[in-house]
Amino acid sequence: MRRRTGAWPVTDQAVDIDGGGTGGDAVRPGTRPGRRGFHGRVRELKELRADIARAGLDTLAGRPSPRARVLLIAGRPGSGRTALAEELVRDLARGYRDGVLRARLTEPGGDPVPTERTARDLLAALGESAPAGAGAEELSGRLRTACAERRALLLLDDADDAEQVASLLPDNPACLVVAVARGPLTGIPDVRPCTVGGLDAKSAIDLLEGYAGSVRITVDPQAAETLTELCGGQPAALVLAGGWLAARPMSSVADLAKRLRALPEDPERPVADRPLARAFTLASEVLPAAAGRTLRLLALAPVGLADAQTASALAGCSVSAAAANLEKLAAAGFLAAEGEGQYRVPGCLLPLLAERLEHDHKPAEVQLARARMLERTVRLLQSCRAVTEPEGSPARRRLAGLPRALRFDGPEAAGHWLATRQTALLASARVAVADGDLDTLARRLVAALVRALAAHREAEEAAPELYGLHQLVLGVAERRGLHRERAAALLNLGDLDARTGRTREALARYRAALDAGREGNDPYAVSRAMESVGGSHQELGDWARAADWYGRALAQRLARDERADQARLYGRLGAVHSYEGRYGEALRNWRAAAAGYRRLGDLSGHARALSEAARVQEYAGRPQESLRTCEEAVECARAVKDVRLLAALQLRLADTLDRLGDPAAARLHRAAADRLLETEDRKGGTPRSAYEIRSAPTKD
Repeated sequence: MRRRTGAWPVTDQAVDIDGGGTGGDAVRPGTRPGRRGFHGRVRELKELRADIARAGLDTLAGRPSPRARVLLIAGRPGSGRTALAEELVRDLARGYRDGVLRARLTEPGGDPVPTERTARDLLAALGESAPAGAGAEELSGRLRTACAERRALLLLDDADDAEQVASLLPDNPACLVVAVARGPLTGIPDVRPCTVGGLDAKSAIDLLEGYAGSVRITVDPQAAETLTELCGGQPAALVLAGGWLAARPMSSVADLAKRLRALPEDPERPVADRPLARAFTLASEVLPAAAGRTLRLLALAPVGLADAQTASALAGCSVSAAAANLEKLAAAGFLAAEGEGQYRVPGCLLPLLAERLEHDHKPAEVQLARARMLERTVRLLQSCRAVTEPEGSPARRRLAGLPRALRFDGPEAAGHWLATRQTALLASARVAVADGDLDTLARRLVAALVRALAAHREAEEAAPELYGLHQLVLGVAERRGLHRERAAALLNLGDLDARTGRTREALARYRAALDAGREGNDPYAVSRAMESVGGSHQELGDWARAADWYGRALAQRLARDERADQARLYGRLGAVHSYEGRYGEALRNWRAAAAGYRRLGDLSGHARALSEAARVQEYAGRPQESLRTCEEAVECARAVKDVRLLAALQLRLADTLDRLGDPAAARLHRAAADRLLETEDRKGGTPRSAYEIRSAPTKD
């Protein structure tokens, strides 16, 4: 079974024209025009297979290899380097029982992908956990551990430097890494690059034949050979030339060669890049106006991924017209189909698209197109979340008023859209924040994405994505001096740090949130931060500081008469005083918590607080008082019909009676607890242990 990361889906028929994504390298003989596949590269494949069997330096020195073998395919974008890697991987995959893992190490714009993001994607493909907020070193270590007992094949495409690849190498010689890069990866020992240049003449002509048909190639083989020379044998240029021929069945190969030859050279462009630039210029100039405008604006598509909605928003046209334009562009070789209605702009074409966009469109028009795209994404995310709300809710009523193209058929369709578009959606958020001039829209987009993820995925599952989104919010808030939003982002990040065991990091976040809340005059953030600081100290076992900060938070809540929060904080103070052995203070706070819950009408909370007060009395050596308090708690639990709480309290009573020397009564209470649990289990009650009475209320 083949595995792949969510960041880079590739099908078995995927081919490459840019070495940085899916596209077209060559064509199988006899395929219909416009269909791409793999052809040629016989020498390179033979060289790579031989390199696998070659003895490494460690073997020659008599030492076992400490890590996975690395095969390097080096070539310029557009040379078909990724297609060669994919063909090699398809050939070798059967020998790796744990499948193929894929990751792309460079963004379409040329920026390296952070190692922590790549490692997280690879861990997800292996089904391994990756804590939210974990750094590159920790995640790389987890990846090496996950691969230690596996036999897997890793394809690392478009590596920017050797460090990127080295940080992902498994310490397991049973694994194999196929890396794709522009040049040698100096720093990784025992790696010989297989350099990819242009296709040989026969393979290049076969590629053209797959688009133009055999007749036009057969009647003028010399023109076909001239055309391949003008394209420099580069698969990316040949694909664009083939698309031009496929769209013009009445034009000859000689016509195309003549047009290419007539195009002026750009002396400022590197010689190796000129064939692709000429083919791109010729192919794009003959596009219909609407399709050409859509193509240029696709330079703004996040990570080069676009669907009909994205193209519609960028070009300012209908969704159906955008879908038609995307199909035309894919047939012409400008886009590669990614499945699920998505297309990818080949990485080698993005610089050319950016040049044309800058030349043909004013900055204000480009900014407007980007804003339209982000606004459309916000509305889709709002619709994606709203469809999970109950029928008749305000969100569903607002959803009914949206255009049909922005609505989903149901929660399952919305969840599927969110899963398949997650890579592009997260990239949209990063693009919006990086822009700097669209901060209001960026904040709305991040908020909508956070809500959509929370609506469709479990909190633990979505935590890594949420962590990154809260970091984006923090960046915007710091840039704009938005103290309240900075406090909220820091609190959210602190909570995620705390859940993954990084208590000291969480404490630092909470302290920064407290400062931000004070600067923004946000009483909720201040109280929340104080309580969270106290919780962090409690987790670290510093009871005195925990009690101090809980007390400060309680004073804030008392000043604003927030009674539910007061009751909770009294309970937290009771818990830390119990841990500290200050039973008098603990009992006073638990009784205050019980009184607060009673005033609120929360009988379940009242019963739990009384139970904790009984526990403290028992610790303090006052069993008779503990018995009376526990009996009071039982009556409250019985009134609220909380079966599991009642069973736990019956067990608490039984333990207390045992200590008081009344085993017969203790047995009766234990039997009553067992009957309650059996009844609840038959009803399909909550499967957690009913024997737990929390020593502190659950954290918000």
